[in-house]
Amino acid sequence: MKNMKFLIIGVLFGIILSKAEVISWYRIYEMFKFQSFHMYGVIGSAVALGIIVFYFFNKGMIKSYVGKQIEIEPKKKGFSRNIFGGIIFGLGWGLAGACPGPMFILLGRGAMAIIIVILGGLLGVLLYHAIKSKLPH
Repeated sequence: MKNMKFLIIGVLFGIILSKAEVISWYRIYEMFKFQSFHMYGVIGSAVALGIIVFYFFNKGMIKSYVGKQIEIEPKKKGFSRNIFGGIIFGLGWGLAGACPGPMFILLGRGAMAIIIVILGGLLGVLLYHAIKSKLPH
């Protein structure tokens, strides 16, 4: 019961994404064909909000749920890792018709075929963890 507020926030976030049609395969299809601004607006507003929240994290104005200062580690620089990671993520997103967050919303709405995509994503994470130490730094 201690973490019930996080479940409630997650459910509300899922409802908002569902009502905003962010989980719609057709909206994602429109985005990849550059036919609609809908998804670009949602993603752009999320990026803008993220920039604002990170600013407040760095200033120490937003703390964790236990009251500790949130510290964000700087990411390793690397052009190729971002390009290849983005390509893999984008191909998976385009093929599945859903990115990681909406996959669970689709499952909650009863789209049982998404279980295959979720299992594939989990398998990919496990595979990456298994070979991470062998990849070039």
